[in-house]
Amino acid sequence: MAPGAVEKAEAASAPGGVEEDPEKKKKREEKAKEKELKKLKAAQKAEAAKAAQAAKAGQPSKKAEEKAKKAAAVPAENDEEQTDPPTPAGEKKRLASEMAKSYSPAAVEASWYEWWEKSGYFVADATDKKKPPFVIVVPPPNVTGALHIGHGLTAAIEDTVVRWRRMSGYNTLWVPGCDHAGIATQVVVEKKIKKDLGLNRHDLGREKFVAEVWKWKESYGGKIGKQQRGIGASLDWSRECFTMDEKRSAAVTEAFVRLFKEKLIYRDNRLVNWDCILRTAVSDIEVDYIDLPGRTMLRVPGHDDLVEFGVITSFAYPLEGGEGEIVVATTRIETMLGDTAVAIHPEDPRYKHLHGKFVVHPFNKRKLPIVCDAELVDMSFGTGAVKITPAHDPNDFETGKRHNLEFINILTDEGNINSNGGKDYEGLKRFEARVAVLKALNEMGLYRGAADNPMRLGICSRSNDVIEPMIKPQWYVSCDGMAKEACDVVRDGRLEIVPKQFEDVWFRWLENIRDWCISRQLWWGHRVPAWYVTLEEDELTEFGVYNDHWVVGRDAKEAEKLASEKYPGKKYKLEQDPDVLDTWFSSGLFPFSVMGWPENTADLQTFYPTSLLETGHDILFFWVARMVMLGMKLTGHPPFKQVLLHAMVRDAHGRKMSKSLGNVIDPMEVIHGITLKELHKRLEEGNLDPREVEKAKAGQTLDFPNGIAECGADALRFALVAYTAQSVNINLDIQRVVGYRHWCNKLWNVIRFAMMNLGSDFVPSQQLDMASLPFGCKWILAVLNSTVEKTVNSFEALNLSEASTAMYSWWLYQLCDVFIEISKPALNGDDTDPAAAQAKKATRDTLWVCLDIGLRLLHPIMPFLTEELWQRLPRRQEDDVKSSIMISPYPSVVEEWRNSTVESEMTSIEIAVRAIRSLRMNYGLQPKQRCALYLLCRTPEVADVMTKGSDIISTLATLSSVKIITEAESAPAGCAVAIVDEQLSAYLLLTGLVDASVELSKLQKKKDEVERFREAITKRMNAPGYADKVPANVQEDNLTKVNKYTAELSTIEEACENFQRLLIG
Repeated sequence: MAPGAVEKAEAASAPGGVEEDPEKKKKREEKAKEKELKKLKAAQKAEAAKAAQAAKAGQPSKKAEEKAKKAAAVPAENDEEQTDPPTPAGEKKRLASEMAKSYSPAAVEASWYEWWEKSGYFVADATDKKKPPFVIVVPPPNVTGALHIGHGLTAAIEDTVVRWRRMSGYNTLWVPGCDHAGIATQVVVEKKIKKDLGLNRHDLGREKFVAEVWKWKESYGGKIGKQQRGIGASLDWSRECFTMDEKRSAAVTEAFVRLFKEKLIYRDNRLVNWDCILRTAVSDIEVDYIDLPGRTMLRVPGHDDLVEFGVITSFAYPLEGGEGEIVVATTRIETMLGDTAVAIHPEDPRYKHLHGKFVVHPFNKRKLPIVCDAELVDMSFGTGAVKITPAHDPNDFETGKRHNLEFINILTDEGNINSNGGKDYEGLKRFEARVAVLKALNEMGLYRGAADNPMRLGICSRSNDVIEPMIKPQWYVSCDGMAKEACDVVRDGRLEIVPKQFEDVWFRWLENIRDWCISRQLWWGHRVPAWYVTLEEDELTEFGVYNDHWVVGRDAKEAEKLASEKYPGKKYKLEQDPDVLDTWFSSGLFPFSVMGWPENTADLQTFYPTSLLETGHDILFFWVARMVMLGMKLTGHPPFKQVLLHAMVRDAHGRKMSKSLGNVIDPMEVIHGITLKELHKRLEEGNLDPREVEKAKAGQTLDFPNGIAECGADALRFALVAYTAQSVNINLDIQRVVGYRHWCNKLWNVIRFAMMNLGSDFVPSQQLDMASLPFGCKWILAVLNSTVEKTVNSFEALNLSEASTAMYSWWLYQLCDVFIEISKPALNGDDTDPAAAQAKKATRDTLWVCLDIGLRLLHPIMPFLTEELWQRLPRRQEDDVKSSIMISPYPSVVEEWRNSTVESEMTSIEIAVRAIRSLRMNYGLQPKQRCALYLLCRTPEVADVMTKGSDIISTLATLSSVKIITEAESAPAGCAVAIVDEQLSAYLLLTGLVDASVELSKLQKKKDEVERFREAITKRMNAPGYADKVPANVQEDNLTKVNKYTAELSTIEEACENFQRLLIG
């Protein structure tokens, strides 16, 4: 071995070497590239700092002088030539004659969407039977307000898939629409009129209030559409719909009528989740649960004082006849006003003597039976006796039905105690009654104590009210049969759920499904198409009292006809149910109602069933399952073939997005950027409580102290798609989006570089002559081919994150980091030299092909930037070029480009380059310092590969020359060496470039300085009483500093050893 320093590089596969796992190898290579890039940037930054310091001192550096000369030689750029001229609305964008120096999202994204939309590129053709259909319906966002970042994720995923399918030759339909969001919209509008007018909905009346909601819808429905356009969503706006428009309303009525006729919709008195503030039943999805560790005081809407929860209270019921007492316990003491029994376990020896006995209610003297119930009662819990309130507890409700108990409702719709609760409590708010009942029991000597009780408390997500279980007459859908069908279509493969892990959740929920309460006591929504018939002869005339007095029809005329047929010759009054239907009922019809169902339209024939349903996993039950159940029942088909479930978007800290936390992000704020002041202003203009506004502002100040930087739609979309690898929760860090915005700038600069090097007269060749292409060109086409294959396969598998990674890696690590660099010598070649001219032409053609395919590959995720850059590329002569990239064909594999040999050889070359770069850094060589390289190849195969790649190695490793040597030869003295693997070593000649003794002297001074710093801190840490007297955060900070100095010393010592070896050599 020739004299010199020895560096051991990573072992890796090379011709004749041992191959490692390709995935691990790829990850290792990518990490190494990132590390080298960071080091290179740091070195460049240090050089720039030196130059700036020299300039400050009045001694301009050579680099500064060269820059000044270049600047003087080049005339000032004409800004007008780099500024896009105005484009009339809807016309194809007019581009500046020259590309701007840097990427501007606002400039790039202007005008393209309007042109796409006006050109009809988004519109699907129901008469086109040649192309296979690909259909998605957008999960209709609530019309309650602006879209948030979760909607942005949905739009990014769906538009990526839609654009890919469109480019792949499908007749693509993506249907837009908004959901009327009954309860959510009513709450928002009620808050608005309260804030603006000081009125509630009852002050306005139903008709005027509904008119106000329609005004809100017109205002915010348009805003949502504008946001979707801003994100780049290629929706077919000619088919835009609203869940309460005329056609969708007709579909809802038809569905209700058909299901009622099949006895799948019925009316019954059951327990519901009741919101006393909204005065309506709410669905399970609108109930959030908070876990209380024990006694907790909470603020409840409508109550001035804080209310106690998380406490279990024990009290005694006197036995009938004064025979003693039985102690029960409850977390809701006020519900004892509606108790109708006490339950015990039939096998409990403590209460055997009480079978068939009664207790006496202490307030109203009602006799309450003692019932035996092994299903409800756990003998080992508490006293083994349970109070039963069938009208206000789900478990007690079932117990009441088993034992035929009386159901006594003690609450009004507003949550006040009614007459059933007794005159002493009537009119009290439910939690005021809690205090009053406790006081009365105490005074009567029946109170037996209280204890902390961990519990889950249901809170309405719309009003923050504590949910109250209450018995109410409601409309229900019988779900058992439909749920079985929904399970069957997944089991037999007619419906696929992605990720597959959610199949178990699907089966678990559907196999334990309860009948679905579909009526809501609201004013905004689809009015229940049912009319109550009050007969003149009815003993009870209260509305709805008889469950068999209902008729269901498509309109009042049909209801009148049905009533007369049901009660011939009788006098009656007909009145429509004032309730509206659950929003999820109309949403459940969405995939086929948007196609015109129940009419047999051309859209329904061509585009139904749809291809894919993409949504968040949190509404798998509430929406997806119901769509499948209703679709199977009403159309005979699953409404879609695949379900793709994405993760829930949380903030960077993993917290749920919440207006009160101030972490809800509007996609437009990320696209266009926003200041902290403007973020605060948005909060002030909303409907938050003033106390919540201040809390939210504090959250915004913490998370976005400088506001949110302008990122653009493409960077946001790419970040969101890349995040989809996380299947449950996405912790969104805006800085990651900013990082992709920098990548957009990189793409911009690549095309700018290409335009300057291709030249204004460049016309791409019709075909590439693969045999004559330079080695580097063959390689980049081979890896591009592999990337196309991996991307398409990932899209087919709906693995969008993997597709985005494949694209990103090719563009950044293979095209930008390698091919662009190794192409520069050829692109700058001498045109008078035939060989150089041929290499230049081949390199230009290859570069053009890479950019054309690379941009089309990337377009589904980044539509605006790719369109702008693609439009600037030169065109082949006589090409059938599409007017837009979005209707151009998606790239496919070119068999001729496959070249595993070239890929393997280039891998070996890149490994050698990394070892050489590492060697340069270890010896502190600056980028401009070029040195000679001697590559010792121990086999002819390795020598052949390195010979092919010598120019590439020279360019990428910044060398003056590369010489291939064998073991029979020696590298000159003064070389540093890196062992690449057992078959290859790299010798870098440092003579004249590095003065080892000078560098050693510098390092020794640095070492002494770092040792002093470490010793000073260590001395403080070893002082008596340090652990007790010094704050924990200071101790932690000191430990961090010691570890940092220790690591720095290790690096310095390693560098010293390198230079010592160079001196010895």
